[in-house]
Amino acid sequence: HNNRISTRLMAFIVFCLSKADSNSTRNVKDITTFTKILDSLLDGYDNRLRPGLGAPFNTAFPALSLSLSQEYTVDVFFRQSWKDERLKFHGPMNILPLNNLMASKIWTPDTFFHNGKKSVAHNMTMPNKLLRIMEDGTLLYTMRLTVQAECPMHLEDFPMDSHSCPLKFGSYAYTKTEVTYIWTRNASASVEVAVDGSRLNQYDLVDQTAGEETIKSSTGEYTVMTAHFHLKRKIGYFVIQTYLPCIMTVILSQVSFWLNRESVPARTVFGVTTVLTMTTLSISARNSLPKVAYATAMDWFIAVCYAFVFSALIEFATVNYFTKRGWAWDGKSVVSEKVQLKQRLLIIIKLFF
Repeated sequence: HNNRISTRLMAFIVFCLSKADSNSTRNVKDITTFTKILDSLLDGYDNRLRPGLGAPFNTAFPALSLSLSQEYTVDVFFRQSWKDERLKFHGPMNILPLNNLMASKIWTPDTFFHNGKKSVAHNMTMPNKLLRIMEDGTLLYTMRLTVQAECPMHLEDFPMDSHSCPLKFGSYAYTKTEVTYIWTRNASASVEVAVDGSRLNQYDLVDQTAGEETIKSSTGEYTVMTAHFHLKRKIGYFVIQTYLPCIMTVILSQVSFWLNRESVPARTVFGVTTVLTMTTLSISARNSLPKVAYATAMDWFIAVCYAFVFSALIEFATVNYFTKRGWAWDGKSVVSEKVQLKQRLLIIIKLFF
């Protein structure tokens, strides 16, 4: 009985070893096959020439995954797909997943951002690039970028304003007769936006749209792909920082009229303090804006508040002046109500006649 068990155990071990050996042999064969495929793909391949030379060439964008910040800096997972007949292959796999080293040896589109100020390609810990080659020669090329783009803003309605920030990209050297850009899916579905709410402190992303246009230059006509991000500013910060302090300052300026008319120092302090406070608030509110030459909605609001505060100080000064001039008051004796009423009527008659 023991001899049978030992015999079966030995047979099982031999079977496992033979299976492991066969798997190892198969892996070595697969690696050799893939190496031969890659060598054959690059044999005679000239990456200086675009695919289908002499005929229009299409490159597509499956998706854009973006994260927006309030400075309009976008983190882009930029995906491009095109077909290169020279890279067809036949092997045990339908798709070859490759790294960035292969991307430097083949032709890739010379896409650039038209309205980009500064672009950074992520290289930690390795270049963030992905390349996949299908057996029919279709390629998928993905890279991670951080793009700082221009966004034309009209701030007449600030801080209740809305903006449409574009991201424009296309070929730098190839005209639309040579390289044509298209969206892989419909335009709206081709732009995927992943917004981190903690990074959008001042804006709400209302919608995103995509399209394409053609621009003309001295070197020819070029296809330009556009993605617009529709943003609406959040007003909460400005309510707390500017609107409420301005409203409270205006209310405080009106408190001086509840004080006794003879309390000149107290009413003067109220008026001067509120005027200086409004001046400080207007300067700080303007510092949060770009240097624009026109007035915004907040500027008009602050101007109205400033007018109320300043007029309260001028009104008290006017009343105090005509009070001292209209009837004698030495600060000690109190004039009778009948005399006061008569003097006020005389002042009103003098003002209007």
